[in-house]
Amino acid sequence: MKISYNWLKQFLKIDAPSEDISNILTDLGLEVEMVEKYESVKGGLEGVVVGHVLTCEKHPDADRLKITTVDLGTGTPVQIVCGASNVAAGQKVPVATIGTKLFDKEGIAFEIKKGKIRGQESHGMICAEDELGLGTSHDGIMILDESLIPGTPAAKVFNIENDEVFEIGLTPNRADAMSHMGVARDLRAGLLQRNASLELITPSVSKFKVDKRTLKIDINIIDPKLVPRYCGVTISGVTIKESPSWLQNRLKAIGLTPKNNIIDVTNYVLHELGQPLHAFDAAQINGKINVKTVTSGTKFTTLDGIERTLHEEDIMICDDQQPLCIAGVFGGKNSGVSENTTSIFLESAYFNPVSVRKTAKRHGLSTDASFRFERGIDPEITEYALKRAVLLIQEVAGGETTSDIIDIYPKKIEDFTVFLNYEKAFKLIGQELPKETIKKIVASLDIKVNSSSDAGMGLIIPAYRVDVQREVDVIEEILRVYGYNNINFTKKLNATVANSPRNEDYKVQNIIANQLNSLGFHEMMANSLTTPEYLKLSEQLKGINNVTILNPLSNDLSVMRQSMLFSGLEAISYNINRRSSDLKLFEFGKTYRKLLSEHKEKKYLTLFTTGNRIVESWSNPQKPSDFFLFKGYVNSVLERLGIEKTQNIPVANDIFAEGIAISVGNDILVEMGTVKKSIAKHFDIKQEIFYAEFHWDLVLKLSSNKVKFTAIAKYPEVRRDFAILIDANVTFESIYKLAIQTEKSLLKDVNLFDVYEGKNLPEGKKSYAVSFTIQDATKTLTDVQIDKIMGKLQSNFESELGAQLR
Repeated sequence: MKISYNWLKQFLKIDAPSEDISNILTDLGLEVEMVEKYESVKGGLEGVVVGHVLTCEKHPDADRLKITTVDLGTGTPVQIVCGASNVAAGQKVPVATIGTKLFDKEGIAFEIKKGKIRGQESHGMICAEDELGLGTSHDGIMILDESLIPGTPAAKVFNIENDEVFEIGLTPNRADAMSHMGVARDLRAGLLQRNASLELITPSVSKFKVDKRTLKIDINIIDPKLVPRYCGVTISGVTIKESPSWLQNRLKAIGLTPKNNIIDVTNYVLHELGQPLHAFDAAQINGKINVKTVTSGTKFTTLDGIERTLHEEDIMICDDQQPLCIAGVFGGKNSGVSENTTSIFLESAYFNPVSVRKTAKRHGLSTDASFRFERGIDPEITEYALKRAVLLIQEVAGGETTSDIIDIYPKKIEDFTVFLNYEKAFKLIGQELPKETIKKIVASLDIKVNSSSDAGMGLIIPAYRVDVQREVDVIEEILRVYGYNNINFTKKLNATVANSPRNEDYKVQNIIANQLNSLGFHEMMANSLTTPEYLKLSEQLKGINNVTILNPLSNDLSVMRQSMLFSGLEAISYNINRRSSDLKLFEFGKTYRKLLSEHKEKKYLTLFTTGNRIVESWSNPQKPSDFFLFKGYVNSVLERLGIEKTQNIPVANDIFAEGIAISVGNDILVEMGTVKKSIAKHFDIKQEIFYAEFHWDLVLKLSSNKVKFTAIAKYPEVRRDFAILIDANVTFESIYKLAIQTEKSLLKDVNLFDVYEGKNLPEGKKSYAVSFTIQDATKTLTDVQIDKIMGKLQSNFESELGAQLR
């Protein structure tokens, strides 16, 4: 936000350097990011003075050049060679003296130097309008008023505006400071804290009057909740033309381009007082003004010439026949002020902030008006700003006020009431401030003291301070005006070290994150806001009530996510579309659901794997990730947390084409599997995706903080292999469990390293190649012991599983 220093001086009689003002504003929370110089004419005409042409003679060696002597007010006339056809003795002219910098049309500077033109010395330049940047004419030199005194700086003659502009990084909560008056109000409070008591000078509207009552336009508000206050008045006999230079300079200084005198006044009042206004061509209004919503799908062409489709919740300014303006956002093409306008209807209103914000986002429009309406303006200055605009319009465009101000304000927006407890204030501030200082600061912020006692004060907060509604907000206001830098702090630093348990959430998360990183996973963080459309991808999610956002940025971000799968698929799709298809991702996050009147949120750890296992190279042929590799990643997480005695059960989640659930007792810890192709297709993903969902709160509860250490065995392990023929429906899990039951003490590992089905095998059979690792921690195993163990395994496989050795 840009604030003009000259404009601020109209509210406060200050002459401090801009650097000092910048420091005060920054201390108040209105951080000044930059101070720029503004000049209505580039260079400010520095070095350009009024000259009096004493003589003018033809150049002896050039037909089109003339030699002049010019009095510059220094007592010694100078010779200047001039090529203008209209130069003559006796004229008062603008002269750029030696050393002056002028600027061409492209803004490039050039310096006036002493020189010779066709053998004759020239000590300056008599300037044309375009050479000074005062216009576009180059027909000849400028002829000035004869009464001007030679040597008078041209900047004074042409009322050149030299200003300094503060670029303020305004935070969204400070709606009250979105104008020059708002910044001046804060600056007054800051100066008062520095013992500089200044009066806030607000523009007077005492001269406002109704000249005639010949053009009354009635106003009808359909829903006062959407339009709490609406004011309007008509002005007739206006002349549309360029604004005077003072008004143009004010707008140009803060980066606005002047349009015409009526629009410029509405913009001026907007940035002066913070109240948006809109001017309608009264001749284009049929009947009365109706402020209402219209049928969804209605077409409307805005000032930028774009036809927009209206929503049923958009507040519209309409007449008896058609919409005229999107309230608080953008005007209509056919009802705005044009060069043919002679009478206007001027609007000043307070619209519902939430409604304006939704409309602006819905149509992709961000205007100075919507920026203020959606954050909350001052409802008490609606009529005052209207009167201020009327007086300015009459000053720059003429005309008469031809109706009374119609002010529809059925239910006054009340100020906020807050009780400030001194003890709590001192505790939060960290220092006890004098109570009189607190009262002085509160008063400087236009906060009224309703009651006072030794314990605290009852306060009435102005309605325009939408960010100050609680006691802590008032304390923050006191602290920022008092000055954070003025709060004392002890030189003694006290610190404590908390003895937190090993299984605290963030510690366990870091452990698992480090492990997954070492396995090649990358951590991701997705938005918790998502679209309600994703519920349709899963039958189980369809019946879940969304946790909806009251004021969403868009429909795609209107609900809290119900599953972490879909945001992960968005990330995978994004990466695949950018030729990064071999992915391992994990995320810690929450899901949100509404059950009856209760809101539920659950924390999860999710894993995604897709594409090839390792990066392709000449020595590593491509091999895609598979279910068993992914299951190994999942099991490694559980093993790292010391969770044992798990079992695999059928998965009950319909997002998986194939999958399993890992449980401990009746508690399901993890659901994992291959994502359905229909769901992946919705995200334009064609490759296989493996997904796991850890119920983190349960995992955390079952994780063990006891670390078990086992010494490395001194004696060798022995491996023996079986090639067994079994029924096709027998799983490796059955073989594994039976082997462990058969030899619990010496059997250390069972591994499936080959599977064969097909040719040369009986129908309904398959061949498993299984390895067994056997080890005794106390001695070296003998062949007799090993053969005995393998014999028991063979016998049990044959009797329990119907297996045959091949």
